[in-house]
Amino acid sequence: SGPVAAPPEGRDERSLEALSLAGGGGAAVAAGRQLPEGRRATLASALELEGTVLREGRLTQFVANNLERRIRLSGAPRGEPPAGGGGSSIPAIDPGALQDVVALAGQVAAQVDELLRNVHCGLQALTALSVGCIQTYRDGVESLGEAADLSIRAMYALVARCEELDRAMQPVPALAKRIRDMKGTLERLEGLCK
Repeated sequence: SGPVAAPPEGRDERSLEALSLAGGGGAAVAAGRQLPEGRRATLASALELEGTVLREGRLTQFVANNLERRIRLSGAPRGEPPAGGGGSSIPAIDPGALQDVVALAGQVAAQVDELLRNVHCGLQALTALSVGCIQTYRDGVESLGEAADLSIRAMYALVARCEELDRAMQPVPALAKRIRDMKGTLERLEGLCK
């Protein structure tokens, strides 16, 4: 912001636009024409009366005096006198409106508390359901692992019994051959006895 020193008494409170137009620079700059030196000096002199003008090459900066008051004046409705003494033009606050706002704020706070309680209860129910699902899944996986282990053990036991039975049945072919031999011998004896 610019310097805020009060302007001297009797100084004309013209805007920067009015000063530019008064110096003849507004139309010329808008049309893109270069200002003659005399008009440029007149415009710079008019601006220096209303604030500080700084030049750096082709760049010109202007900082208005009493910038805060000018901003307040630009926000006031036209035809309405500015507030005296530089005070703010904030209207008086209605106490009834404040009470209504307080009551509504209390209602909103109560509704927010109720909403938070409902959300808390819902989250607890969802958490309990999630825990139950996880425990059921864990129990199912454990029981499946136990059943698979028992099945593997039973299969190994069956294979071992089959191997034992195979070993026990190994003399059977020799015994069958002896039985056939004995049967042939008996048949020959029967033939001799007839």
